Amino acid sequence: MTNRVRKAVFPVAGLGTRLLPATKSIPKEMVTVVDRPLIQYAVDEAREAGIEQLIFVTGRGKAALDDYFDIGFELEATMRDRGKSLDSLASSRSGFGEVVSVRQQQPLGLGHAVWCARHIVGDEPFAVLLPDELMLGRPGCLAQMVEAYEKTGGNIVAALEVPADQTHKYGVIDPGETNGRLTEIRGMVEKPAAGTAPSNLMLPGRYILQPEVMRQLDVQETGAGGEIQLTDAMAKLIGNQPFHALTFDGERYDCGSAEGFVIANLAVALQREDVGSKVREFLKTV
Repeated sequence: MTNRVRKAVFPVAGLGTRLLPATKSIPKEMVTVVDRPLIQYAVDEAREAGIEQLIFVTGRGKAALDDYFDIGFELEATMRDRGKSLDSLASSRSGFGEVVSVRQQQPLGLGHAVWCARHIVGDEPFAVLLPDELMLGRPGCLAQMVEAYEKTGGNIVAALEVPADQTHKYGVIDPGETNGRLTEIRGMVEKPAAGTAPSNLMLPGRYILQPEVMRQLDVQETGAGGEIQLTDAMAKLIGNQPFHALTFDGERYDCGSAEGFVIANLAVALQREDVGSKVREFLKTV
């Protein structure tokens, strides 16, 4: 029987330099896609998958993330006085103790950011979600992964196919036996040199990991880009624990780039009943 995944780590300490100047004064995770900040989409995905505790790994200037999930007493009181519904605020409220924040004082890599949450994660499996990777599916990406995890145990990463000439930008898996959307992982490499990738299955920023990965991260070994890479730590667990990739059934949008952010806004807007028709009418005129 597998241990249930109750905690999720959100590495949100990055500077968001690809979205400057918008991210000069607000966290990139607070930039909105239609009418909700990026972090809300990731949190909703985690909650749908049964996550009970949200662990934000933050840095300087990220207080807005904690404030967003707090109760806005003045705002809610004003809305009540004016007879306005509070339904639109429901998902932005966190339960007591649901959100925990820790600081990553230096930008030493994704692996280091995850390691900063080690004491809160403790000795149990946990999820990792990168909020600037917007994953749209029904059910959500993490819910699909949890369903697979309950059958396989061990470690599971989301995977997506990309063109071969794009593999150098991502973590890429070395695939083994495939069973439906599940693929056994024999190895993985972070940002392989052009033409050397073992497959075109990349890691789009969703993980379910066993706590032993934190012991690998304790070593603080640097990898690609001189940073502490989560991919390198995960690779050391392969062969010692079950390790699979689940090909995500849905769409992925890279909101860390300006073009990806604009495309994500259009994609989400077109799915929305309240704004989709007007957006379609506009696009016909372009």
